[in-house]
Amino acid sequence: MRNEDVSAMSKNLAIAPRLRFPDFRETEGWTTKRLKDTCEVNPANPGIPEVFAYIDLESVEAGELKNRKVLSRNEAPSRAQRLLRYGDVIFQIVRPYQRNNLHFKIDDGIQYVASTGYAQLRANESEDFLFQSIQTDDFVDRVIVKCTGSSYPAINSSDLAEIPVPIPSSAEQQKIADCLSSIDELISAEALKLDALKVHKKGLMQRLFPAEGETIPRLRFPEFRDAGEWKKKKISDVLMEAVRPLEMEDDEEYSLVLVKRRYEGIVSRGKLQGKSIKVKSQFFLQKDDFLISKRQIVHCACGLVPDEFDGAIVSNEYSVLRAKNGFCIKFFKYFCQQPVVGRSFLECSIGIVIEKMLFKLNDWLKREFLFPSLDEQVRIANHFSSIEELIAAQDQMVNALKTHKHGLMQQLFPVMDEMQT
Repeated sequence: MRNEDVSAMSKNLAIAPRLRFPDFRETEGWTTKRLKDTCEVNPANPGIPEVFAYIDLESVEAGELKNRKVLSRNEAPSRAQRLLRYGDVIFQIVRPYQRNNLHFKIDDGIQYVASTGYAQLRANESEDFLFQSIQTDDFVDRVIVKCTGSSYPAINSSDLAEIPVPIPSSAEQQKIADCLSSIDELISAEALKLDALKVHKKGLMQRLFPAEGETIPRLRFPEFRDAGEWKKKKISDVLMEAVRPLEMEDDEEYSLVLVKRRYEGIVSRGKLQGKSIKVKSQFFLQKDDFLISKRQIVHCACGLVPDEFDGAIVSNEYSVLRAKNGFCIKFFKYFCQQPVVGRSFLECSIGIVIEKMLFKLNDWLKREFLFPSLDEQVRIANHFSSIEELIAAQDQMVNALKTHKHGLMQQLFPVMDEMQT
């Protein structure tokens, strides 16, 4: 424990957060306690059950249980040791900076066991307050200082138990917990709406494009229901490879862009002066160019260049494609998200190590796929664009709520380094 931590605890300093609810502004300050004095750390249990749901380090993300594995005792890994009780908190002790911690509130008739990659905390007072307090920047920073290891920094449970935490009265604990829990509930509700929009988009992708072996999609806009079958064309019939050699000026600034994985769009690596750009950059881009990674094709790293990156530059690690007359490049953005197209990327790649397979563009340009008329292409593209706008707006709302909560937590919890004697 750091000297200032010991000193603060030995003096039992009264401290206060920057922001307090009105009914506590005139009350006594908070005190500091070791974590193990506020909760039971890794409580003893009678042993793991015969069958249970297992929570490992990949199961929890941002405070939510994303997946679980139902296992029998005989097939359980040796790390399956934390038998959970409703209300327990599990704290990620391996790479704690990820904050993939969980307040366990599941009552579905199944017993749950967590990995020893978590410390199991059972609160003496408010379990909701305990969960919020171990999520603060101040607490996590103190944990990280105690971590060992570089690739997988970790803290052992006994060292975690000694970390000091500021504690208010029981009444103030509950007030803070109720406030932050209500924000968590709102975040969860808005996140569910976001997930629903993504599921809706995925469902439409399966219905607005023909299924494998079919030539007409199962769902069509009214004006195209009598338009007949989609026509088979080679990719080279609708797209051409761009050839626009790069002639950079040393003193000019350029945006260098790359493609995120899994159709997540184009991002910038920042503004760079021409003379400082060391990568082999080969093309000036135009808006609506389509980029396909030559090296990360297994991750479907492809995307459409948005308006704001018109005039940016791209590494020669990407193929740059442009639409021919009579073809909607925005439609192609969604067309490429079909599984059959993703497989074709792999089928037109060579290499032994899958992560480094080289995409053979010329082979892929010869592939044949089904395409509708230009009018139907535009209609489909516009519809998906409107859904993506809704998804982006909902995502922004969720992130704004998370930012609001994070800022509020910095005000509602004292920072121990700011304590004054």
